Amino acid sequence: MTAAAAIGRAVRGRRDTGGRAGPLKAAERRAGILFSLPVILLTGAFLFLPILQTFYYSLTTWDGITASWVGLDNYRQLFSDPVFWRVLLNNAFLLASIPFAILIPLVVAFLLHQHVPGWRFFRSVYFLPTAISWVVIGMVALRVFAAEGILNTVLRILGLGAIRTDMLTNEYTAMLAVAITFIWSVFGTNTIIFITGMATLDRDFYEAARVDGAGSWAVFRYITIPLLMRFIQFAFILTVITGFTALFSLIFVMTSGGPGYGTTTLEFFVYQKAFAQGVFGYAAAIGAVLFAIVFAISLVQRRLLRSRED
Repeated sequence: MTAAAAIGRAVRGRRDTGGRAGPLKAAERRAGILFSLPVILLTGAFLFLPILQTFYYSLTTWDGITASWVGLDNYRQLFSDPVFWRVLLNNAFLLASIPFAILIPLVVAFLLHQHVPGWRFFRSVYFLPTAISWVVIGMVALRVFAAEGILNTVLRILGLGAIRTDMLTNEYTAMLAVAITFIWSVFGTNTIIFITGMATLDRDFYEAARVDGAGSWAVFRYITIPLLMRFIQFAFILTVITGFTALFSLIFVMTSGGPGYGTTTLEFFVYQKAFAQGVFGYAAAIGAVLFAIVFAISLVQRRLLRSRED
């Protein structure tokens, strides 16, 4: 009964304090809105407005100057185009590579967090791809996967010259080369994200697990991963956005979308339709579909992680 009375007094006190602080909170809220207004306006002008314009122009035939309303004709044409489905399959292949782009850095970050010998050196080396532009990464990948590239040279030195291949001239192996390069390019960023996340974890959990006899795998699976879910979610969304909207320079340098449409992604398809063929309304429809896919993937991923946490 005494505890209940104490709780009641605390609640009433908090309520009274809230009442007295009402005008102050209202003033703080108005100040917060006022100071946030420039950011909101800039975000709306440079982010939300272009998105709305893209959806509008996707319903028109637009040559870059004049637009004529055609409704859903661009979408009907798009979904009946076999090339679009081929390009969508390429994006699905990149999406399938994202778990590797998350899991590999996660394991490496865990090892570095355990302060294995040379962990400072390796942390710097792993971050290197992040400091390199996509064009440079594409040029490096071109030298690795070409017919006379580094990969075939290494295979020849190891006595495996019989499996020599030019990955960039085959429709399917070229997409594999792009996916491998993509995983390597985001490796440093994701590793740093996970190392940062692990630095915030309470080491008492690890010490308690060690005392109970838990091995490294058990600690990684049952302690590190659950506590790191927010960082994994952030890395996943960042990697999805990168894979779907930031590989234009890489693909342009490595394969220019070929052979055929073997490495053409939706992002590159927008460029081909808009600037190579001049059908801007059709390209806007592709961009709208790309936005919807990335948005849907992010929502599903957030829902899955939230349900797992609950």
